Amino acid sequence: MSNNSAKHRQISSPCIRQCTLTPEDICLGCYRSLTEICAWSQMTNAQKADVLIETAQRKAKR
Repeated sequence: MSNNSAKHRQISSPCIRQCTLTPEDICLGCYRSLTEICAWSQMTNAQKADVLIETAQRKAKR
C-alpha cells in the first residue's frame, strides 16, 4: 500500500455496540460523548484522532 492511500484512509468508528450513556452523555462502550458520536461521520481524521485520545483518557479515569 502506498503512503498516499494510507493518508486518505478514514479512521473507523470505535463503536463496539455496547451503547449505554452515563448521566454526562458519555458512552460506556466507546467512551465518546453523545456530541462526538453524532458528529463522527463529519469529522476529519485529525479530529477523530483527537477524539480517540480523549476516549482513552476517559476510559483510564473509570
